[in-house]
Amino acid sequence: MAPENTPPSTEIVLSDETSATPPCVLVFNANDPSGAGGLSADVLAAASVGAHALPVVTGAYMRDTAEIFDHIAFDDDAVAEQARSVLEDMSVQIIKVGFCGNPDNLSVIAEISTDYAEVPVIAYMPNLSWWEDEQIDAYLDAFRELILPQTTVLVGNHNTLWRWLLPDWSSEKSPSPRDIARAAAEVGVPYVLVTGINHPDQHVENALATAHTVMVSERFERFEAVFSGAGDTLSITLAAVLAAGTDLELATREALNYLDQSLNSGFRPGMGHIVPDRLFWAEEEDGDEDSDGLPATAEDFSLPRHETKH
Repeated sequence: MAPENTPPSTEIVLSDETSATPPCVLVFNANDPSGAGGLSADVLAAASVGAHALPVVTGAYMRDTAEIFDHIAFDDDAVAEQARSVLEDMSVQIIKVGFCGNPDNLSVIAEISTDYAEVPVIAYMPNLSWWEDEQIDAYLDAFRELILPQTTVLVGNHNTLWRWLLPDWSSEKSPSPRDIARAAAEVGVPYVLVTGINHPDQHVENALATAHTVMVSERFERFEAVFSGAGDTLSITLAAVLAAGTDLELATREALNYLDQSLNSGFRPGMGHIVPDRLFWAEEEDGDEDSDGLPATAEDFSLPRHETKH
């Protein structure tokens, strides 16, 4: 066993099959009928960076692009049956856990993750302020007890993770990414990707941290807009790039860059918030041609691509 003061390794060991076929990411998340987040965001972003998503429906939001009105959770047996059916058929490189609706579903997912302990877990905690307080508390308690001990990377907004993991924080200074990572490490999470750390210079910092150090810190100019689906986009992209065999630090930088470009090309399909354009690289614009005068394709984007021939 490594000494307690030794930072965790950044190497995530994956199957050799990732070089022959698109890497598979098992995704637990709710359906979002607006297309802003949820499973539709997971599937599109994963495909955009060269991975194959295996979407397990944990429930369904009642929402538009402006707000979430309600959520209906699937039965836990239905969630388990979906996941085990594909796990018995395909090799999965990464598991992503999004919003799962209730503690029963989290219990099923924890059991499945235990059975496939060699598969890394990327867990995303969204803002749950639209929900009833009693439901939020029960969900967060179950997530902490059941999912976090099996999580490789926890992804979440700075304020969301602060309120959840450091509820008794008393300092006038807001907690740093390392403070949040230390709290997560107490329940077994080696890495935390903290997003949305506001700075007074109109920039937002995103940091990958452990209890010992900040491994990656990227600043991006703050957009004067409100987005839906940014967290799902970032977490699934990180999962997909890791599934392709990329080192954690590089995968984090690639995922953050992908999110930034998706937000920069975002669009407003309704009367609410802006939705990230997860296929921004496919748009043909003036000057968007390669050296041969041909339109740019996904292969021109910097994210690693699988080698499958179609």
